[in-house]
Amino acid sequence: MSTEQNKMLARHLFEEVWNSKNLTVLDEMVAPNFVFHNSVQTLYGPEGFKQFAKAYHTAFPEAHFTIEDAIAEGDTVALRWTARGTHSGELRGIPPTGKEVTVSGITITLISNGKSVESWGEFDALGMLQQIGVIPKMS
Repeated sequence: MSTEQNKMLARHLFEEVWNSKNLTVLDEMVAPNFVFHNSVQTLYGPEGFKQFAKAYHTAFPEAHFTIEDAIAEGDTVALRWTARGTHSGELRGIPPTGKEVTVSGITITLISNGKSVESWGEFDALGMLQQIGVIPKMS
């Protein structure tokens, strides 16, 4: 696939999973041996990523993600994004606070044969936890 096709695939996958909450797309667009890395855990396969996405869909059911930048080189695509939502469901044992959050992050995806095979995601988890009031903000 071309670099532009890889960018389109990464954008489409991101939009479907996070904004449309269409997790079935993972079965089509993610390789069975897919690996997702973040600072807290490593997840495997489409099912592992579905569980991760469901946790955030539950915690922030109306969240909307905006892709700010998409940069690609060869089979690697980097997306810089901003998410906005209200903490209205439980998140990893944290009860809903009703507080609005704005969080930024970066997702880097490796694509092979038209499917995502590996991905790295980092976002401002500290800022999110401060915004919902779990961790005090620095003065």
